[in-house]
Amino acid sequence: MAFTLTLSDVAAFLALIVAVWSVIQTTRFNKRQNAFAETAQRLNEMLIAREAADAEGQQAADVSANFIKIGKNDCRLKIFNRGPGVARNVRLEMLRGGDLLSRGEVEKKFPLAMLERQQNVDLICFVHLGSDLTMEVRLLWDDDKEQGRSKELVLHL
Repeated sequence: MAFTLTLSDVAAFLALIVAVWSVIQTTRFNKRQNAFAETAQRLNEMLIAREAADAEGQQAADVSANFIKIGKNDCRLKIFNRGPGVARNVRLEMLRGGDLLSRGEVEKKFPLAMLERQQNVDLICFVHLGSDLTMEVRLLWDDDKEQGRSKELVLHL
């Protein structure tokens, strides 16, 4: 029995080769599509997380303090909110060097009910020859992000 190769056998063999090649290419394409879909999913999750963090950050207040010089001999302690949120129940605790400020003025102005964005409070400083030029303070406040936030600062005159 002799095996004879006809034109239809050649066409069928070529069709088989094209089909196998097509399956291989489709499999590769599907793998790339799946990898792209996974990457897109990860990017979407990262964008959602970043948007949530930004929205949460818009509620946070950032209360800080610094000495400012007004004129030649006048100095003030400026307490300000540079965050986008509103600080409520702002308190000031003197840890070291509290003799630069008047206790009466601090007790009169603090606790501060509300300190809005870009708002500040000035406290008059009393600098004399024996005064310590470094002050440590703790600022405490509440905002829409969190209750009982605090920041400790070392300020140099």
